Amino acid sequence: MLNFKRSEVLVKPRNISLPNVKAFFTTKIFTTNHNHINDALNREFNISKENIYLPIQKHTNKIHILDSDHKPVVADAVVTDRKNVLIGVLVADCVPTLLHDKCRGIIGAVHAGWRGTAKQILKETITTMQEKFRCLPENISVAIGPSIRQCSYEVDEDVNTAVQKATGAGNYYLRQGNKYFIDLSSANRIQALDMGIPSQNIWQSDECTFCKPDKYYSYRYSGGSSGRQGGFIGIW
Repeated sequence: MLNFKRSEVLVKPRNISLPNVKAFFTTKIFTTNHNHINDALNREFNISKENIYLPIQKHTNKIHILDSDHKPVVADAVVTDRKNVLIGVLVADCVPTLLHDKCRGIIGAVHAGWRGTAKQILKETITTMQEKFRCLPENISVAIGPSIRQCSYEVDEDVNTAVQKATGAGNYYLRQGNKYFIDLSSANRIQALDMGIPSQNIWQSDECTFCKPDKYYSYRYSGGSSGRQGGFIGIW
């Protein structure tokens, strides 16, 4: 792993860069020759497996508030005020999103495929941060990681309709004849803006996982690869 440039191994959002905060998106290079992503995190950051929390992802809109119990539960977003814990989600085309309230010390990690986007999971996560931890939208930074983009994500009409209904108008979808193409990354950006997150608080990766199979795992490109990269955030 040390033979690669740092930018090829980890993608770090520019809007979450405080000294006591770890926030990053991994690439497939990060987990090359490793049996599990937890092993790679332990080796790279010296973080024990007991301090890494990943939910059981099922394309839901369930948000798990992590406390002292680290037993994995079914959820596609995690929010916590705990320190010295790295929370994350795993993806292979879906949208990984990290959240950080710099004033209240609250963090979140969200997995949004088309189902999660249609269920407004990012909006639900921001609402949870507001209701449970008194977070204000203007203090929340949102980092949207690498995912499959509009250029490569063809969907059927039902998927297109479901995401549009949840997101509203925007240039994140395109129709070409009987084909529909969606940019879930931009759809989630619009949903964050709708929740009152200032545009300057949002960082959005411009990389497409399908277009960069050497750097990222892509479920569509590989025809069903089991490989995953992740988005992780923690406060120390």
